[in-house]
Amino acid sequence: MVTKFDPRDLPDLIRRPIVTEKATLLMEQNKYVFEVVPKATKPQIKAAIESLFDVKVLSVNTLNQARKKRRVGRFVGYKSNYKRAIVTLEKGDSITLFPEV
Repeated sequence: MVTKFDPRDLPDLIRRPIVTEKATLLMEQNKYVFEVVPKATKPQIKAAIESLFDVKVLSVNTLNQARKKRRVGRFVGYKSNYKRAIVTLEKGDSITLFPEV
């Protein structure tokens, strides 16, 4: 089943790339980690990455990060929950997260 997505809505699904130690290690395996909108589906994420970065996506793995309790002095609050997408690209494709300045 092929679904059509509105190309104007796709860039809004990807919020930002996640740059952590684990994410940079995954880049060696041609996998990139992004924070996405919680309601985004895997086919929508795949279409958004392919249209934004002009690459071929092999697979998309998603996970919902649970909100965590944080305390500052006597005040208790929560970090917001968000959704991560780990995108595996075809061999030979890459995404430039840090352009040469």
